[in-house]
Amino acid sequence: MNPCMLVTGASRGIGAATAQLAAARGYSVAVNYVNDVEAAEAVCAGIEAGGGEAFTLRADVADEAQVLAMFAALDARGVTLRAVVNNAGVVGAIAPFAHYTAARLKRTLEVNVLGAFLVAREAVKRMSTESGGAGGAIVNLSSAAARIGSPNEFIDYAASKGAIDAMTLGLAKEFATHGIRVNAVRPGLIETDIHASAGAPDRVERFTPMIPMRRAGQAEEVAQAILWLLSDAASYVTGSFIDVSGGR
Repeated sequence: MNPCMLVTGASRGIGAATAQLAAARGYSVAVNYVNDVEAAEAVCAGIEAGGGEAFTLRADVADEAQVLAMFAALDARGVTLRAVVNNAGVVGAIAPFAHYTAARLKRTLEVNVLGAFLVAREAVKRMSTESGGAGGAIVNLSSAAARIGSPNEFIDYAASKGAIDAMTLGLAKEFATHGIRVNAVRPGLIETDIHASAGAPDRVERFTPMIPMRRAGQAEEVAQAILWLLSDAASYVTGSFIDVSGGR
């Protein structure tokens, strides 16, 4: 049986690219999604068409009951969970800080921070060698926004990714002797539909001149960094961050 990788928010963008590359590297991939079942099933169909293994798991990572049900479904499949990519995330519409509502802040933090914590908690229970697991690795999706702060756009999103950076360091140190490595990738300006979700479909074009490499990145380039951190080639790497941001 192939080792299993769970990728949250894997129906589109960086999550989908990571799921596809993971399957090509020999993982059985659990494709988590929250609403778009057709997109998630399309990711699985593409993987299976290439000879890989994939299946969908619906769960809103901000809801503890749904996270528990998702991991119970993994357990029921009898898979060996060896890798987790904490990718699920949301971003509010671009707006000045004074316009943020409590509802916006709550949703951003619940998905981006609480969700990542809940998924990581259930993952380490299963992977920790101290608990009889086979070990493994976790990669959290942070963002270059955690370093920049994203003023006048989405400070709340940037702050949520700063929390992910701190979580990554803490988990890496706590579980270093449990056979679990924990790292993070910080994407910069990447061509995905998250920009349209934030109400700025032209954001890539506007910000490209600020990137030293003078181009936006591709989801597949982020996926390559994620898969390296999960691989044996990174066996002595934990508590580390890879910036995939074109030099910004």
